[in-house]
Amino acid sequence: MREHAFTVPLREQWGEGIVSFPAGSDLDLDVRLESVHEGILVSGTADGTYEGVCGRCLTEISAPVEVEFQELFAYPGEEETDFEVQDDHVDLETLVRDAAVLSLPFQPVCQPDCPGLDPITGERLATSTGAETAAPIDPRWSALQQIADQGSAEDTRAPENTEES
Repeated sequence: MREHAFTVPLREQWGEGIVSFPAGSDLDLDVRLESVHEGILVSGTADGTYEGVCGRCLTEISAPVEVEFQELFAYPGEEETDFEVQDDHVDLETLVRDAAVLSLPFQPVCQPDCPGLDPITGERLATSTGAETAAPIDPRWSALQQIADQGSAEDTRAPENTEES
């Protein structure tokens, strides 16, 4: 059994969504290699930082991610396997890339309660100017709006004197 810890710079971008691991960023690997009867069992963790944009408000985000992986690299033989030992070496790039890219969030957000963008103005709702805009009223509810307007108009009239003198 052998354990190794090293940092690998990424030669190309990993991931194609709205967040990814950019080219040139570093990935920290802690790897444990164990000799077993069928081949070499590789297990470990990869730590990196993804970058991209928030899925709701489109601001730049960056967050750390830790991925665990484990795979058996089989000795070459008659059976086809996904990962094989080649010349007493194991190539971890495909294994680590697949685990890291699959760990990326599908809909990343800058904060858990990010309100997103205003559909009318396109401004970020989290940093709104404070000017509140009235929500548009569905025309199917306009009759109820008229009733509500009449009720508020009656409330604002001066109260009549009902007391007899």
